[in-house]
Amino acid sequence: MKEVTKEVYLKWYEDMLLWRKFEDKLAALYIQQKVRGFLHLYNGQEAVLAGALHAMDLTKDKMITAYRNHVQPIGMGVDPRRIMAELMGKVTGTSKGMGGSMHIFSKEHRFYGGHGIVGGQIPVGAGLAFGDKYNGTGGVTMTYFGDGAARQGSLHEAFNMAMLWKLPVVFIVENNGYAMGTSVERTANHTDIWKLGLGYEMPCGPVDGMNPVKVAEAMTEAIDRARRGDGPTFLEMKTYRYRGHSMSDAQLYRSKDEVEEYKKIDPITQVLDVIKDQKYATQEEIEAIEQRVKDLVEECVKFAEESPYPEIQQLYDVVYDQENYPFTPHKL
Repeated sequence: MKEVTKEVYLKWYEDMLLWRKFEDKLAALYIQQKVRGFLHLYNGQEAVLAGALHAMDLTKDKMITAYRNHVQPIGMGVDPRRIMAELMGKVTGTSKGMGGSMHIFSKEHRFYGGHGIVGGQIPVGAGLAFGDKYNGTGGVTMTYFGDGAARQGSLHEAFNMAMLWKLPVVFIVENNGYAMGTSVERTANHTDIWKLGLGYEMPCGPVDGMNPVKVAEAMTEAIDRARRGDGPTFLEMKTYRYRGHSMSDAQLYRSKDEVEEYKKIDPITQVLDVIKDQKYATQEEIEAIEQRVKDLVEECVKFAEESPYPEIQQLYDVVYDQENYPFTPHKL
């Protein structure tokens, strides 16, 4: 694994803090009705992304996930201002304001969504990996899904084909304890989701998803295996989300005490504690990081609010262009 240096810890802190504050601002904008539709926040799960990015090669590796998908593309290199604009339905967004919260996408940065169908991205991730193997790119696809999606039949079909063809894919279930509002214990007669990989003789195992170092270690091993041509891995990231399934979730299925217990192992706090213990940064330097994050989030909001909404014409431009039907001319 690439060494976890002082610089890595400082980057982790700044990145994870940005992701947390970015989504805290989204929650506020949602209450103000500036962000519409659904909004699924990632608060608490940041170590899963930070550790994975440390192990990935962003020049060729891909990522695909479900609808809790705002911060992943930022980590992959997408301008956070464009993410904010997309969430506010503006034309400067990643999908020109027509994808919204659940469908962030960037081909340029190899982030392939953002999928609203539960488990729908799992076979698509395997397909992306098939393309990499067929074309010999050397890339590996990180395919994320939630614990609820682990009960979908598409998972088993994708696992079977991925093992049969030794596809360069890492399947990652982000087990945050609840499929919407239903605990893992109520969705199956087993709670160790990673053991689903055993039925396909797929390398698999549990990972502490609240610690970016543990995530990076497991992801490095899985990515190296895939890049060697030895096929997929299935990892269960044991993590937790502090907010509800979506902004409309009353969270009646868990207690506030439970949430507070998990906040004691907050991934951002864990990283900050190492920075302080190892004296990687002074208090003034830590405060400078926090100020940069605050300024960037405000810049994102300003950019999005000052951007225009799409023109009506765009509805026709993004569908299809038919030569023998000239009544809806395209401008794109």
